[in-house]
Amino acid sequence: MARGEGAEQYSNTSLLQKPSPDGIKLAAKRESRGRLSVCSKLCYAIGGAPYQITGCAIGFFLQIYLLDVALLDPFYASIILFVGRAWDAITDPTVGFLVSRSPWTRFGRMMPWIVLSTPLAVLCYFLIWYVPSVDQGKVVWYLIFYCSFQTLQTCFHVPYSALTMFISTEQKERDSATAYRMTVEVLGTLIGTAVQGQIVGMANAPCISTGKDLNSTDLQGAPEVNITEPNVSLKHLRNAYMIASGVICSIYVVCAMVLFLGVKEQKETCRVRTEPMSFFQGIRMVMGHGPYAKLVMGFLFTSLAFMFLEGNFALFCSYTLGFRNDFQNILLVIMLSATLAIPFWQWFLTKFGKKTAVYIGTTSVVPFLVSVVFVPSNLIVTYVVSFAAGVSVAAAFLLPWSMLPDAVDDFKVQNPESQGHEAIFYSFYVFFTKFASGVSLGVSTLSLDFAGYVTRGCTQPAEVDLTLKILVSAAPIVFIIIGLLIFISYPINEEKRQGNRKILNEQRENEIDSETDSTELNVV
Repeated sequence: MARGEGAEQYSNTSLLQKPSPDGIKLAAKRESRGRLSVCSKLCYAIGGAPYQITGCAIGFFLQIYLLDVALLDPFYASIILFVGRAWDAITDPTVGFLVSRSPWTRFGRMMPWIVLSTPLAVLCYFLIWYVPSVDQGKVVWYLIFYCSFQTLQTCFHVPYSALTMFISTEQKERDSATAYRMTVEVLGTLIGTAVQGQIVGMANAPCISTGKDLNSTDLQGAPEVNITEPNVSLKHLRNAYMIASGVICSIYVVCAMVLFLGVKEQKETCRVRTEPMSFFQGIRMVMGHGPYAKLVMGFLFTSLAFMFLEGNFALFCSYTLGFRNDFQNILLVIMLSATLAIPFWQWFLTKFGKKTAVYIGTTSVVPFLVSVVFVPSNLIVTYVVSFAAGVSVAAAFLLPWSMLPDAVDDFKVQNPESQGHEAIFYSFYVFFTKFASGVSLGVSTLSLDFAGYVTRGCTQPAEVDLTLKILVSAAPIVFIIIGLLIFISYPINEEKRQGNRKILNEQRENEIDSETDSTELNVV
């Protein structure tokens, strides 16, 4: 049946059948259940903070931590970063399928995953930031706990992302809750940057002024050379990373508790869920839906742009711009600006549409990516540019999660008999973005190795400076252009979105009438 014919049939059905008083009461109950209180939206939004807090700390600091604190060779660091992210990407669709097969419990279908994964996730996260005493086992240590944390984080984040479809049946309420969520998540990146950056910044170990032949092996063999200065040492720096991770772990647990206690997961409608499918069937289903495939591929490239920027910005500020002692404050300015800009982008996409917001929000960062490379190094100018760039970072946070429910709704309209696959759609989106993150971190660190990166050196070779400029400016701009070209063919505009919303509402009304008829027959 064509989509237009389905809409006409549902519309005619609703016109011919006059709702009974019981049906009106049931409809009113459904409508009230669709509304969300401000408290529920806030509790739901707070649940998204752990993913962003830990993700921001890892994204901005793990690379420089492995190189300058754990003293790993750049080649091994690139292996850890790529394998960890690639493994994380693989676990996303796996967890998505397991979640979609999970039975309904008294706490819901998503909540048990969130609650049970939290204790082990915080333990693994803490151990990522611990430097083992045995040098030969460092690579294995970080691979095990980084991959373990990413797996447990996935068990939290995939169900949480899919929870968007189960907190309300109203698209407007879901969009509003998503705006709350994005505001808190960007605030989470601000918290992650502040906690990690400021605590670590207070114990920032000095760089080492030696020849260009210095490498991590030399440092491990002679750890006392120029490392210890008054009140500052590499040991103090390592302790600071552990303190920061302990604070973040505490915030993680509190946010998970608030989510569990403050949000009620709504059970699905009476529509029978489709039988679980295999992994490859899931790939064909989600990527076979054109709007979803174009949305994911577009955001894959735009997200890749911001991931290259995120993963290399700390090194860029420290070595290329020369702000070794200020980079954590620069990152804080970016995240503060992004937090303040989220309400603006929510207003903008409501007034001008989501596709327009994508074009304006994503391209607005390009002038700043160019200026931060070509304008002579100046701390005040860097702060101004960073604040302006944060506005575009906010759009990159908000828009994907605001547009994904539209693509899922479009799938429901075109496939009314295929239901219960929300977790699969969300998990595959997370899969592609995390795989892109692994590629960006692995390629970045490997590129620095080839360029001759000097571990904890006060200066870097000219080749490293050039590589960092490419990684934070040229590469992101290219990926942004590719992503926006893909978005040109994205078919869900505001008219299409409103049409899908109308059809889904009519389907729900028809289900209400069916439930009422069944109730009346049982009474008779």
